[in-house]
Amino acid sequence: MAKDKTVYVCGNCGQESPKWIGRCPSCGEWNTFKEFTVRKESAAAMAGSYRQASAADPLRAAPVPVGQIAADEEPRMDMCDGELNRVLGGGLVPGSLVLLGGEPGIGKSTLVLQTVLRLGGRRILYVSGEESARQLKLRADRLVPRSAGQMVDRDSFLSASGCLVVCETVMEQIFAHVRNVQPQLLVIDSIQTIMSETVDSSPGSISQVRECAALLLKFAKESNIPVILIGHINKEGTLAGPKVLEHIVDAVLQFEGDQHYMYRILRSIKNRFGSTAELGIYEMRQDGLRQVSNPSELLLSENHEGLSGVAIASAIEGVRPFLIETQALVSTAAYGTPQRSATGFDLRRLNMLLAVLEKRVGFRLAQKDVFLNIAGGLKVTDPAIDLSVIAAVLSSNVDTGIEDGVCMAGEVGLSGEIRPVNRIEQRVAEAAKLGFRRMLIPKYNMQGFDSSKLDIELIPVRKVEEALRALFG
Repeated sequence: MAKDKTVYVCGNCGQESPKWIGRCPSCGEWNTFKEFTVRKESAAAMAGSYRQASAADPLRAAPVPVGQIAADEEPRMDMCDGELNRVLGGGLVPGSLVLLGGEPGIGKSTLVLQTVLRLGGRRILYVSGEESARQLKLRADRLVPRSAGQMVDRDSFLSASGCLVVCETVMEQIFAHVRNVQPQLLVIDSIQTIMSETVDSSPGSISQVRECAALLLKFAKESNIPVILIGHINKEGTLAGPKVLEHIVDAVLQFEGDQHYMYRILRSIKNRFGSTAELGIYEMRQDGLRQVSNPSELLLSENHEGLSGVAIASAIEGVRPFLIETQALVSTAAYGTPQRSATGFDLRRLNMLLAVLEKRVGFRLAQKDVFLNIAGGLKVTDPAIDLSVIAAVLSSNVDTGIEDGVCMAGEVGLSGEIRPVNRIEQRVAEAAKLGFRRMLIPKYNMQGFDSSKLDIELIPVRKVEEALRALFG
């Protein structure tokens, strides 16, 4: 009988080592190596598995010319959720392994359970390792949709959903349930609570998460049944468990948002079957998560006329344009050392924009506190909101509000120039659709752009001084 093998794995990057190392040679982190045991199969069993694979599928064991590989479009499973379908790249691919991560209590289980209940006509196995069946039933009752304002019959709706629930944490028992049920979709909630009897460690450890994820990946590829894993975010803001978990799965979705806000953002960090630039927006309500099809109307406050420090930016996440509020507050530093704080925006980029204002425009902000906030709890990385950040900071500094009905889009360079941005047509069209009358855009973006069909005035600007002159006179 073959002996068990002991290896050490870095919890930050997944680097393996035959012995314990204080500092990881791959990522440079200290004290991240954890020990776990791998049971090796005997040589005869491994040879037998190879022979079976060769007899059953000769192409699996032999190299195939790239021209003979079938490259048909992957069929997709409609999740009956427009936001989730968009982030997945058009739907769930059969045989894929998808990891949904997020902070505790953000709504991961609610999103998955709400989605599987509304699929209908499909047999789904929901494996819960955290909650009891009674707790899931109470949540499912709350997620039953309303029909024309009237609550539909809960029991009949839940019975017709085809969702089967089992509370189990042992991997071998889960596969036994899968063989009996033969589901079309498998949900694991959560991967940190699942353990395999072949690994001698506690659930949630690096070895257990790694082994269980590998077993689920093998099951998904061999059976062509998609698997959705739910994972937690640790205190460092990364997915709990080893980093190799992200390497194993086909797609990594992150569900984020502030618990004090009602909006939730679904981002794609990794996707082998689609784009990673997509974004889904939900609104948390008492009866579940509601899809936000037009986020611009919700991210803009009712009325900010006459208020200083507020500028409207036209941003794009993925292929979706939407307008957001950029709020700034500039005040005299009370304790000698000025503070710089940004919520939903990169603090280092804010410091760069403040340096551009002081060096190129001549505004003295060195002895003033600057606070920046992206309304709605969003985290925006689009550089096109640079112009609105500068406008909001100066509006608060001079205590003068920006004229109502004005929005802007433009990236600010270190020399004070307004650099062009991508997809300017979509940004302008979104602003015109929401009733904005004027929009500041980079002068270079005006080349070849026909705005005669849009009911909005475009103001081309080349430098920050021109933009501020157009806003404040």
